[in-house]
Amino acid sequence: MTKTNGQNAARKLVRLRRRNRWADKGWKRAHTFAAKKANPFGGSSHAKGIVLEKIGVGAKQPNSAIRKCVRVQLIKNDKKIIAFVPNDGCLHFIEENDEVLVSGFGRSGHAVGDIPGVR
Repeated sequence: MTKTNGQNAARKLVRLRRRNRWADKGWKRAHTFAAKKANPFGGSSHAKGIVLEKIGVGAKQPNSAIRKCVRVQLIKNDKKIIAFVPNDGCLHFIEENDEVLVSGFGRSGHAVGDIPGVR
């Protein structure tokens, strides 16, 4: 079927374009707020939280290390996440029930490097 053409075809062309937008994966993702609902931060770049416990996460193969992480409960929506603690010895400055500021880590929605489950 060809595209409608003619002097009075503009309304039909606009209607078809609006209907077919939903087949475009990128447009649909940008306009349905699905990514914002799935993100623990709720679309923001940072969030405050309370430290529940300190944990060590084993690195994926071929590396063998224990990455220092903390389990954090976010204040804004009570979701529990695992946050990576950077640098050598920084875990000593964090205690349980401390309030921390958590920022996004790498690729959106995907684990980074050899740390499984930490986004």
